[in-house]
Amino acid sequence: MLKAVLFDMDGVIVNTEPLHKKAYFSMFKDMNIDVSEEMYEAYTGQSTINICKDLCSRFSLSEAPETLVSTKRKHFKHLFATDSSLDLLDGVLPLIKDYYNNGLTLVLASSASMPNINRIFERFDLNQYFTAKLSGADLKASKPHPEIFIKAAEASGHAKDECMVIEDSTNGIAAAKGAGIFCVGYDSLHSKNQDYSKADVVVSNFEDIPYKTVQQYFT
Repeated sequence: MLKAVLFDMDGVIVNTEPLHKKAYFSMFKDMNIDVSEEMYEAYTGQSTINICKDLCSRFSLSEAPETLVSTKRKHFKHLFATDSSLDLLDGVLPLIKDYYNNGLTLVLASSASMPNINRIFERFDLNQYFTAKLSGADLKASKPHPEIFIKAAEASGHAKDECMVIEDSTNGIAAAKGAGIFCVGYDSLHSKNQDYSKADVVVSNFEDIPYKTVQQYFT
C-alpha cells in the first residue's frame, strides 16, 4: 500500500530551471569558462556544490568550488526576486492536495539548497502539506546517488516499498531506483534531453497520477 510520496522540486513542483540556467550561465561568464548546453544538461538533478567541484576540476580553476556556488546563488537570488514569471507547474498543487487529503505523507527530496527550498515553499505556501524537506546540498552524495531518497523514505516514517518518488531528471530517476523505490517519471515540457527509461511509470500530465490511480500501483 502506498503511504508516502517523495517529491523532487525543480521541474516537478516549480519550474525554476530557467532561472537556474540563467544564474549558472552568468556564473560561467564570471568565471570565464565555456560550458556547452550538452554539458549543462548532463548536470541536471545534481547539487550545486558537486557541479561546481566538477567545473573546478574540469577547467582547472583557481577559485574554490564554494566561490562558484556563492556566485551562482547570488545571481539566482536576484532572479528569484525580480522574475515574476516563476510559478508552480500546471496541476501540481491539486495533486499535492489530493495526496495530502487522502492521508499520504509528503516529503521533499531536492538537490536545491535549503534556502532556495524555503523560498519556494514560503512563496507558494507549501509547508502545510509536507512532513519533511531534504536538501541534497546537505548530504555527502548527490543524485544519481540514492542517499537523498533513502533518507527521504526514512523521514517519511514508512518502508521504501510503501513510498513513491516523482522525478523529472535522469539523475533523479537513477537515484530513486538506486534506493529501491517506485518512481514516476514526469516528462514535462521543461525537462529536456532526460532519460525516463528506468522509471516505473512515465507521465506528462499530473492528472494521470491521482491518488486512486497511484494506489493501484501498490496493490
